[in-house]
Amino acid sequence: MGKLYIVPTPVGNFEDMTMRAIRVLKEADLILAEDTRTSSVLLRHFEITTPMQSHHKYNEHTAVARVMDMLEEGRTIALISDAGTPGISDPGFLLSRECRRQGVDVECLPGATAFVPALVDSGLPCDRFHFEGFLPVKKGRQTRLSQLAEKEETMVFYESPHRIVRTLGEFVATFGADREAAVVREISKKFETLYRSTLGELLSEFEMNKPKGEFVIIIDGKRKERPTRKSSDKDSFTGSPEGIA
Repeated sequence: MGKLYIVPTPVGNFEDMTMRAIRVLKEADLILAEDTRTSSVLLRHFEITTPMQSHHKYNEHTAVARVMDMLEEGRTIALISDAGTPGISDPGFLLSRECRRQGVDVECLPGATAFVPALVDSGLPCDRFHFEGFLPVKKGRQTRLSQLAEKEETMVFYESPHRIVRTLGEFVATFGADREAAVVREISKKFETLYRSTLGELLSEFEMNKPKGEFVIIIDGKRKERPTRKSSDKDSFTGSPEGIA
């Protein structure tokens, strides 16, 4: 039997790539990449010449059997996504599950994922949290929001720039405009920016300034008693922030 390595890749800064991840990618027989064009930039940077094949959400159901055949032949395969850890809002679970079912060794390397630094930087409780990732775009969206309304743990969401205003508006309607929250854009990149405020104030901010980049949204859980908020707080850091413009 071969072995499957699940290898995190940087969410922004290439310096976040670990030495172990580079070694595994160089030694593997094959790299499965979410988008080979995106990953080729990373591989060239680290002088990794291992062959690549695409493995993404549109082909993973049909590709699993082919990959399993290669693993059963004794090949070592590394799975990467465009950024972060495969399986966290990216393809990876189906292949990992099938490997477990068929007795193929799977090893996930520690490394970059966007929500951990966003959660810690938010200033909201992070000893217990609920990772939601991306909400359903259409079907089941309102049902899921209603289910989350009673969550007491800090909640973590991913969102794209063209949906963040809509999503923040739905969060205001679901959790209330005064719920404490944070929005982090462009984790680990040059213009990484953190906004801490209430959901109502964050919605106003993004309605006035066109959003750019990828976002992590952190929302405080439901509490029986909440401290009265005296003022909003907006922080920017890492380089020369663009704000949300």
